[in-house]
Amino acid sequence: MISARNVTVTRGERHLIDDVSISLAPGTFSVIIGPNGAGKSTLMKVLCGEMAPDQGHVAYGNVDLSVFSPVQLARRRAVLPQSTVLAFPFTALEIVRMGAVAQGSRTPDEQARRALAKVGLNGFEGRAYNMLSGGEQQRVQFARALAQVPLAVENGESRVLLLDEPTSSLDLGHQISVLETAKDFVAAGGTVLAILHDLNLAAEFADQLIVMHRGTVTACGSALETINDETIAQVYGVSGAVGRLPADHIAYVLPQARHR
Repeated sequence: MISARNVTVTRGERHLIDDVSISLAPGTFSVIIGPNGAGKSTLMKVLCGEMAPDQGHVAYGNVDLSVFSPVQLARRRAVLPQSTVLAFPFTALEIVRMGAVAQGSRTPDEQARRALAKVGLNGFEGRAYNMLSGGEQQRVQFARALAQVPLAVENGESRVLLLDEPTSSLDLGHQISVLETAKDFVAAGGTVLAILHDLNLAAEFADQLIVMHRGTVTACGSALETINDETIAQVYGVSGAVGRLPADHIAYVLPQARHR
């Protein structure tokens, strides 16, 4: 389990996140939703160890995050950042291989090829990364994360995927495919935390929804508990028509314009 307790990050006089406490259980797909500037990416950076909180602490299991070396962290969690800029002409295989090497694989090329296949990029191994479309680049980066934590559970410990807007550059079919792959990782005992802006995808895939607004967690629970007209209005400032699909545990959102 990953737990964050009373985490605060301050820049100048502003709290980017303020007294946030959450828990991510093994075998659970958690999704953070909220408007731009709510603190979602900052919280993910704290959870992955990229950013140290000014107050509070984060633990993996019973061990404080600060205890782990970079290599130890790399073998426990993989991160898909919101964007990646590369200065060198790596191929798709070389990018994904970096994840396998970080994991300590003895067969990094083979592991990288398997990860590329999982995201539907068979045959892209030799393609130059900077010549790929934005969506293809994003899938390559997702494959790198999969190569870094190829097993959902290792040595009795759940491994973690931290995905910051993994569907932002993808068409509808690949959005579903990426989230289904993450869901498979969860079904095998892994832990996934994703940031999504599409509330309908969040409602369909999340076991736990974490709603953030102005640096705080305003709601946490299932889609039925967190996605409602009141929350949509409070957090996003728009009228939300929240209904229910025939599968009544899934909410759907039909946003309405502010001005009619």
